[in-house]
Amino acid sequence: MFLRRMKDFRLLLLMGIALVFVGQSLCAQDRAEQKEKEAEQVKELLESGRFTIEVDRALPMQGKPVNLTTLYSLEMRGDSVVSYLPYFGRAYSLPYGGGDGLRFETLVSDYQLSYNKKGKARIRFTARTKEDTFQFHVDVFTNGSATIGVTSTNRQGISYQGKLLLSDPEE
Repeated sequence: MFLRRMKDFRLLLLMGIALVFVGQSLCAQDRAEQKEKEAEQVKELLESGRFTIEVDRALPMQGKPVNLTTLYSLEMRGDSVVSYLPYFGRAYSLPYGGGDGLRFETLVSDYQLSYNKKGKARIRFTARTKEDTFQFHVDVFTNGSATIGVTSTNRQGISYQGKLLLSDPEE
């Protein structure tokens, strides 16, 4: 009787372990499919030329990184850009009152979109305002995380970290 219970216990334990491994492999497949779907959605958004990157961290050339608590963003609208980004750094030449900084809406020029072997998107463009000329270097990874580098004529460069806003499937 005791031996029979031990055999039943071993069989039950073996079946439980097998179920755990099967469940993990199914979850891994689901995660891989989800990542692939997300990468495809990122690529479609970038190629449409209409997307928004919300930033949550500013990295000035001098000083410490700044965690942002207010919503800041960079929005591409086809042939124009809406930049609502804070600036931390040294300015060399500004209009009286400090100017608008990196808060503007203007047309873009020299827009380039390319991908590396791992699928990371690299976007380059120039934006000219009445105050300055800005060179944007945007890298968007397959999971939607993004880095934005901005150099200008009259200010030190600055970088930002954030996330590409992905549209919900229900929308």
